[in-house]
Amino acid sequence: MSGKPKLTYFNGRGRMESVRWLLAAAGVEFEEEFLETSEQYQKLIKDGALLFDQVPLVEIDGMKMVQTRAILSYIAAKCNLYGKDPKERAFIDMYVEGTADLMGMIITFPFTPPQKRNLALIIERATTRYFPVYEKVLKDHGQQFLVGNQFSWADVHLLEAILMAEECKPDILSPFPQLQAFKGRISNIPTIKKFLQPGSQRKPPADDKFMAQEP
Repeated sequence: MSGKPKLTYFNGRGRMESVRWLLAAAGVEFEEEFLETSEQYQKLIKDGALLFDQVPLVEIDGMKMVQTRAILSYIAAKCNLYGKDPKERAFIDMYVEGTADLMGMIITFPFTPPQKRNLALIIERATTRYFPVYEKVLKDHGQQFLVGNQFSWADVHLLEAILMAEECKPDILSPFPQLQAFKGRISNIPTIKKFLQPGSQRKPPADDKFMAQEP
């Protein structure tokens, strides 16, 4: 990649965290600019930097990219984390969409009015709808990674989802031995191991300060 990608977002996870994960997993260094005032946000819109007047914004390879899925797909393809043929890419897409659905439930949880929060539903969906799928995939093909026996975007996204789910319920993987082993393998890939260390650009769960930044 030509120069370091620049990520513009709030200083928290939100819709940018999966981008941070994927770049880090690919070993790509990146810079961040945090939106702290509405004036910063309005300036981006006025300057035409935001195609749909929304962040995340990633400046990469001469482009100002918005829309999280488009950003992630580009990085995955660019960094050879998107399978070797259309069939593998289709499976990666399916697995990523599944983990994205689960993570979406977790990401929006802190922003939900307290009387409407349903942590039990998140745990139920994780353990009966989503994690059983990945457990079966890994058991059936007996390989180290989800798709094509090679490290891909799908593996990165699943590990991110697992760690987020464990923040909701620390023992959530107890019925899933394949996923427990998967977590150990992927967490020890050098680039990911580095990203999981304190002081990295990985962000903590949303707190009141982060939620107050959201427009």
